This record gives sequence, structure tokens and C-alpha cells, in this order.
Amino acid sequence: MSPQPQAAVGAPLSRVDGRLKVTGQAKYAADQEPEGRKGVVHAVVVDSGVARGRITGIDTRAAEAQQGVLKVIHHRNAPKLPYNPNPGSLNLPGERLRVFQDDQVRFHGQPVAVVIATTLEAAQHAASLVAIDYDTERSATDLTEAPAEGEPRTYARGGAEAALRSAPVRLEMTYRTARNHHNAMELHATVAHWEGDRLTLWDKTQWVQSPRDELAANFGLPAENVRVISPFVGGAFGNAARAWPHITIAALAARETGRPVKLVLTRRQLYFGVGYRPSYEYTMRLGSDRRGRLTAMTHDLRAETSRYETFAERGVIAPGQMLYTTPNVSQTHRTVPLDVNTPTPMRGPGYTTAAFAVESAMDELAHELGIDPIELRLRNEPDNDQSNGRPFSTRRLRECYTIGAREFGWSRRNPRPRSTRDGDWLIGTGMATALYDTLRSPGQARVRLDADGTALIESATSDMGPGTYTSMTQVAADALGLAVRNVTFQLGDTAMPTAPIHGGSQTMASVGTIVQDGCDKLRRQAIELAVQDSRSPLYGADVEDVVVRGGRMHVRDNPARGETYRQLLTRNDRAHLEAMGSWTPGQSRSSMYAYGAVFAEVGVDVRLGLVRVRRMLGAFDAGRIISPKLADSQALGAMVGGIGTALLEHTVTDHRDGRIVNANLADYLVPVNADVPDMKAIYVDGRDDEADPIGVKGLGEVVLVGVAPAIANAVFHATGRRVRELPITAESLL
Repeated sequence: MSPQPQAAVGAPLSRVDGRLKVTGQAKYAADQEPEGRKGVVHAVVVDSGVARGRITGIDTRAAEAQQGVLKVIHHRNAPKLPYNPNPGSLNLPGERLRVFQDDQVRFHGQPVAVVIATTLEAAQHAASLVAIDYDTERSATDLTEAPAEGEPRTYARGGAEAALRSAPVRLEMTYRTARNHHNAMELHATVAHWEGDRLTLWDKTQWVQSPRDELAANFGLPAENVRVISPFVGGAFGNAARAWPHITIAALAARETGRPVKLVLTRRQLYFGVGYRPSYEYTMRLGSDRRGRLTAMTHDLRAETSRYETFAERGVIAPGQMLYTTPNVSQTHRTVPLDVNTPTPMRGPGYTTAAFAVESAMDELAHELGIDPIELRLRNEPDNDQSNGRPFSTRRLRECYTIGAREFGWSRRNPRPRSTRDGDWLIGTGMATALYDTLRSPGQARVRLDADGTALIESATSDMGPGTYTSMTQVAADALGLAVRNVTFQLGDTAMPTAPIHGGSQTMASVGTIVQDGCDKLRRQAIELAVQDSRSPLYGADVEDVVVRGGRMHVRDNPARGETYRQLLTRNDRAHLEAMGSWTPGQSRSSMYAYGAVFAEVGVDVRLGLVRVRRMLGAFDAGRIISPKLADSQALGAMVGGIGTALLEHTVTDHRDGRIVNANLADYLVPVNADVPDMKAIYVDGRDDEADPIGVKGLGEVVLVGVAPAIANAVFHATGRRVRELPITAESLL
């Protein structure tokens, strides 16, 4: 059928769930209170005080003597759990942490016991009374001092070493990035409730299938015996994608006490109870001719991981392989096992780290050759994906450079470092390229049109903040020809049709296409019912000639000939119509990425070395934009996050015992309102119909990727000092 007239898609619609959130009616995981004869009780995790060793003694008598305490569970009294293999749930090579199954301590903060009590206060106090003795072993938590282990990931094309030796221009740089934590507003929380051998879990998660499959494997249950519900997520940025050990603790505590159990990690526990962006050492060697055309690049990476699992980011090697025309490339990615908890993807995973190194190196080369940084990138713009020779589905990066430079005022820039001042402030501008691959996954959505003319769409996806409720409502409203107010989209329940993980910037492409498919099927079903109904004004009309607007079907060239959905269903005694939407992306012969160009202006206090971002602009090629207001929320929010990565965020570890020193929001700094400058995002027009039928590419990741290097390059332009370590601190500029 011909596409229906667009009304909701492309409009700056406010969030459909906004009122629920601002009035406090939206229920997050910790707000849930399962119905039942017994009330919810509270669990508090007791953490290890050493980074590596063995538990030799545990005294719970004082804790158990406290009023309201129901039970203290630890490795000496916990039942043995099956922990069956579970390749899903984003589990990694190695052995996932098995709570309370042995006396081994693998990292500082590892759960070693849990206290369950009738009140949160009683559980917290009792947890502080649990005394544990350890046989401590020497731990290693410093990436710079520990050796890499195992086989590295490698990639090569051409002859990088020979090309470097013969290159007229050669640079070698080592960049370092600090460990970053997600620090979303909502704490990780779980409410577990057993009814016989069936478990219901209310959880903070980006993928309800992940905790379902993990708990089914850990407890030896059929997956259908576990239901996971997560209607609202208060931010996650990647660390709620995987199922973490605390959900097993909550489920175990609920089973052992026979009561619904609520477990909420503290802010401090988020620094070792869930994952983080790992720290990196990234050494680059770069060769070019005198005109700036790249001839060779080598990339040698070292990244931290835990000893019990191996986390190796997929995206950290991609930019060095395909972003610029480079005939000779060599890459080695090594992981360094440490006595720490396992890292996990964080917004722009891998790409954000790689972009800091690659885009800083390109800026260093531009300065070395006296070439404008944008011009240098244009001279190395490839015609196809350098890693595999595939054509690009779309690559409007040149337009991003052109539009971004014009809007930012790049042409007014004096290229000489330390050339511009504003009183005591040195002023600098910088830019960087961003990219992120376009992921898509299969899934399903159930669509129902009720006799009152309203529609309900359900899919087990998630919404951690990007606005899934809203964007899917927009797609459905246009596909069904209904007003937005007559469409309801529901998500976050394993009882709903399966959806892909809400991560990797794939939700709009994947779930949006699935919703479009289901609504198209349902609209056609209604039209076919009408044209075959002798009582309908549309009887005998060609299905292809009927359109729907405002819930009313009519002949395209004869608007007077038609009827509403409500009239059709009521006359036919139909309470509703239903359809199932589905989509499985096919194999593509193209290279599919979203792109961007990020521009930043900073001021650096000449006496104090303080850096302040003054303004930022990003121009992005992200395909069709479904919701401009939501897109701006993503882009501007990412710029704020990028300020944190570039200037503030840094996990500090005491390497004597593995303790994270700044495991709180007072000492782990994130941007606040005073750090947020004038920001603007621009979206280059253009669909990507090869990526998916609705023409979108991912947006949520790419908008962060180039921010930190753009700021770092601006700091160099302001001061003439190149800082190759994030975050950039005042100490590094004095």
C-alpha cells in the first residue's frame, strides 16, 4: 500500500509519558510493591573489604540478633545453585560471578553476604554488624603495571611497518583514558517475588529477556517460569543491559525467606556492583605524506578487564579500520586481567575511546603539517569502507563538516595555538569526527485496534530515557492513521512479544520497523474488512486506493466515501482487530554507520589551568529523524556527558587494596548546570532505506563519540599544550 500521510513522525512531540514522570506516578523498580498476604521485606548486600583472597571466618550473630532481621545468607549457609550455562544476557568468556557459592574473593566490593529484614533500616544496621575475616592475597588493580594475558585481537592490511618507515611524516602518541562509571539517576533495584516455582522480578533493566534468562539458568528453571517487568528506567547508559549478581541475590533471598524481597544498591555499590567503561592505554603511530594523505596507522591497545571474565569492546577497533583512507593498518587489542569487577558497555562503547585517540592524532597531524583539521579529514575521506571494501549505505560526513563548520563559524578561527584571549582566558576551538555502526535486530510487536477506535501496541523493549514510548507512538499513529492521543504503546514485560536489547542505538531501527510492520498489517486488515462488507461505504473499493486519516478510512480521491474504524468494528460485532508485527534484518552488502562532526569552543584560565566549555555544536548524519525533540534530548545530553568524559570523570582506585576512593557523587565529578554551555545539534537530511524500512540510523551513541576529542583539540588550540590523558585536569595544564 502507499504510505499514509505523515502527521506525528517528524513532529516535535512532547513525551507521552512525561506527565507520569513529573508527577511521580511512573513506577520504577524500587517503587514496586507486589500484592500478597505478606509485605515486602528488604535486603542489603554486605561487600568484601579486600580485592583478592579467601573468606576464613564470618560472624553473623550480632546481625541476626537485631530486631526485624529474618536471615543472613552467605557462602556457608546458601543453597548450591545450578548456574547452568547461559550464553545470553551479555555474559562473557570466562565464568560469571556465582554469589555465595564459594569462599573466594575476586574484587573489592564483591557481595559476600546479604541481610534480609522487615525494614530497610534494620537491614542496613545489621549488615554493618556482619564481621568477616579474610586470608588476603596480593592484588593487581593498576592497568599501567599489570601484564596483558591471552591472545590479543589483531587486524592488519597492507604493510604498516614498512609504510611507516618510508613515510615523510611520522608521529607516535600514547593516549590514556580513565575508568568511567555510568552514574544514572536511578539506582539499580530489584523486587523478587516467588509463587511456588514461578518467579516475578521487577528490575531496572534495558532488556527484560536478560534477567529472565539469567535467573532461569541460575536457578534451573524453565524460562517461562520467570517473568521480568520493567516499565520505567531512570537512565542507564549501558550498565543495565546485562544481568548483574544482585538480581540473583534478591531472588535467592526471596526464596529463602518466603517473602517478596526488595534490594536496592546504594550509590557507592554502583561502582563495583555493576559494570563501567574500562580504562585504556592506546598507542598510535601515524604516517602520511606532506600533503596529509595517510599512508599508515598502527594501533596498540591495552584495556582492563576482570580475572573471572574477559571484556573486550567490539567497537574500539572499528574507527581505526575504516574511518579514513589508509592503505596500511595494523591493530593489536590486548586485555589486562585485574582484580576488579567486570567492565561493561557504556554509551558509545569502544567508539568513544577510539575516537579520542584517532581524532586527537588527526588533530596532531594537522598541526604538524599546517593543514586545517577539517581539510585534513576531507583529504582522507574514503570512497568505501576501508576494512572490507563495501560501499556505504549512506555517508553524509562531508555535509556534516560543511554544515557544522558554517554554523559554528569555523572560518573565523585563527589556526595558531594560543592566539586568542578573552581577559584571563585563553580561547580555543576544536573539532572531531564521530561514527557508530547501525545495529538492527529481529523482534515482534502485538498491535490491537479496539472498537472504540483506540490502538494498543505491545513489545518487550525498554525506555531508559531516549523516549521509546513516544517515538513508537508516533510511528504507530501515522501507520494506523490515528491521532497520537488514541494510541498507547506499552513495553518492559517478558509477557509481551520479544524485542531486542535496548542498547547499541538499535531500538528505533529495530522496534520502530517492527511496530510499522504490525500497524501496516492491521490497517490493511481493517481496510480489507471494509471493502468486503456490503454495508460499508467502502464496499468494492480497491484496497490500494483507501487511506486512513484521523481514524477514518476513505477513498483517496473521494474523501466523502468512507467510515471510521469504530463504525466498521461496531457494525461487524468485532471487539477488536489484532496483528503481529515482525522484522528480521537481512544481510547487507553495504557498510552502515551513523556519522557526525562535533565542534567545541573552550576557555582555559591562564593562571589556574581551569577549562570551561563555552559552546558546542554537532552536525549528525543519523538518517530519518522520527522525533526532533527527542533527538535534541539525546544529542544535547550526550554533549553534557562528553564534557564529563573530557574534563571531570575519573575513578580513583587505591591500589593497595583495590578500594575505589571516590565511589560517590561528591568526589566522582559529573557535569552540573554550571558546566553546560550553549549547545546545538543539527541533523543532515536523508533517509537510510538500506538500513531498515523506516529509514533511520542510530542516534543515541554517535552523538557522544566525538565530544571528548573535540574538547581536547580545543584545549590544545587554546593553550598550545597537548594533553593525551582523560580527563584533562587543571594540573595537566599548569
